[in-house]
Amino acid sequence: MIDITSVKYNSDGLVPAIVQDAKSKDVLMLAYMNEAALQETVESGFATFFSRSRGERWRKGETSGNVQKVVQISYDCDKDSILLLIEQTGVACHTGSWSCFEGVDKSSSIVNGLYDVIANRKVNPKEGSYTTYLFEKGIDKILKKVGEESSEVIIAAKNTDDEELVYEISDLVYHTLVLMVEKGITIDQIKEQLQKRER
Repeated sequence: MIDITSVKYNSDGLVPAIVQDAKSKDVLMLAYMNEAALQETVESGFATFFSRSRGERWRKGETSGNVQKVVQISYDCDKDSILLLIEQTGVACHTGSWSCFEGVDKSSSIVNGLYDVIANRKVNPKEGSYTTYLFEKGIDKILKKVGEESSEVIIAAKNTDDEELVYEISDLVYHTLVLMVEKGITIDQIKEQLQKRER
């Protein structure tokens, strides 16, 4: 966590705060903090801002439920702007959009979200859940399903329309994520490997 006493506020006693989803890295919103709002954010662990129009502090999601749990706070090299890495509940924008910035779609974080749900099923089994069933059956069952879905992707690519192929690829991605969770492999590890192939 940053040394909040080092933050430089503007002439109105405010510092801009950029809010970024910790998992998807989507930029969600820009708001402002005064010293009290920043202090409350640090102490509570939830993003709190200062409304310039209302002239008061407000905790994000206090009425909508769309809270922002703070994972990390940092500032830029001049210490005159804040970056909040957060875990977003619901949407960030008051319009109902995932992000306040045009063109930023929650779909970019769907794989991360699905991975989290699968990981949760492993530690918190749910009766009737297919994911829970796979974990209960173990690695051999999971590997069998990955193999089956791989074959079905090949068959769909050769013999069916694009809609069926999309369905089968989605099945393969899902079962691969289950395998990753079972083996303790993270999405970040996969991203690192994929980045090495950008040539």
